[in-house]
Parts: sequence; C-alpha cells; structure tokens
Amino acid sequence: MTEEPKDPSKPVLPLKHDWYQTDSTVVITVLVKNIKEDQLKVSFSDSILQLNISDPEFEEYSKCFNLSYKVVPDQCSYKLSPSKIEIKLKKNEGIRWDKLEGLQMDNVIKAIPHASTTQLEGPPAYPTSRKGKDWSQVEREIKKQEEEEKPEGEEALNKLFQDIYGKGSDEVRKAMVKSYMESGGTVLSTNWDEVKQKKVDVKPPDGMEFKKWDG
Repeated sequence: MTEEPKDPSKPVLPLKHDWYQTDSTVVITVLVKNIKEDQLKVSFSDSILQLNISDPEFEEYSKCFNLSYKVVPDQCSYKLSPSKIEIKLKKNEGIRWDKLEGLQMDNVIKAIPHASTTQLEGPPAYPTSRKGKDWSQVEREIKKQEEEEKPEGEEALNKLFQDIYGKGSDEVRKAMVKSYMESGGTVLSTNWDEVKQKKVDVKPPDGMEFKKWDG
C-alpha cells in the first residue's frame, strides 16, 4: 500500500527494489541515490515493513511491505549507502519464502519434507501368545498397493525427493537442504563434498531466465 501523493507537482522518486533470502534472513535492497539518514525512516513489526523517504526534490515516498511470513522485529536492521538501502529481516521460522509479500498461509512450503524421518520403521509389535492379524502380511499388502499406485508429475517428483531425503545419510540431507535453499529451489544436489565448497548458484530451466528485479 502506497501513500497518496502530498504534492502532485513534484516528480516521483525513481527507485527499484529486489530481494533474496538465506536460511535465516530475508534481504531487501532498495536502489535509490543520495538519500540522507534524516530523510529515511524504516520501521518493523512481525509481519509489516514500513519504508518512508522524504527528499525535497521529489514526491514523498511511502511503502508498506505486507510480508508473506513473520519476522523478528528486534533482530531486523537496515544500512544506508550512497546508492541503496539494504534492509535485513530476521525470519521467525527457518523456511523458504515463495514470495516477499502476500497472505500468510497455514501450510507453508518447507525446504525439504521431514515427515519421512519420523515414520515408524515397521508394523506394531504384539506378543506372540495373542492371536490377531498378521501385521507383517498387512504391511506387505500396503507396500504392494503403494507400488502399484504410480504417482505422476509433481507428486512423483516430491515422493522421489522424500525417499532420497528419508533414506539418505546426514551429508546427503545437508547437501539437499543447502543446494535447494541457496539456489532458490532450482537445484537439488546430494553431493555434500561438492555443495559445501561454495554457494549454490541459481540454475533456471533451459529456455528460461532468472528474473532479478521485480519492480
């Protein structure tokens, strides 16, 4: 939400903003030149970032960012330089943001599903003296049904990732999480020796390009 112009005779302040994220922070870069500290006001709440710029040569700029997810206001900060404002937001949860602004959703997108690591290893155990169902046979039938029901498209891809993550070693899991988060969801590697050396670059699909500026 942007404030109504206070002086329509003045030109609009030319500026652009971009953002990126790490495991624990979201960084917003606002490109604007020669703004002084006393012309800038930045305020934080758990889900809103308010930015106000007062330059006498331009119309007053006011921008309210309705953040997609919650942040920790006391641990948020900003840095002003001659060519930009760098705003650092501390994430309340270590999850990947799919967008900077928008309605908060209850079912957030996790970087890597963790459900597979908490599942029981086998069927319930019962004393051999009690008569009842053959749980081993039940488990075999369930597995057979699951194998026959072949997932398709995105569901198949998600199942593959969960299987690899659930059965992989600690290094495989660390490699998957690090590559997925740093590449913005475009790379998923299981090679920790390769991934730990440096930051994983964004690699969009063939025929597409990564759009950096959003306005």
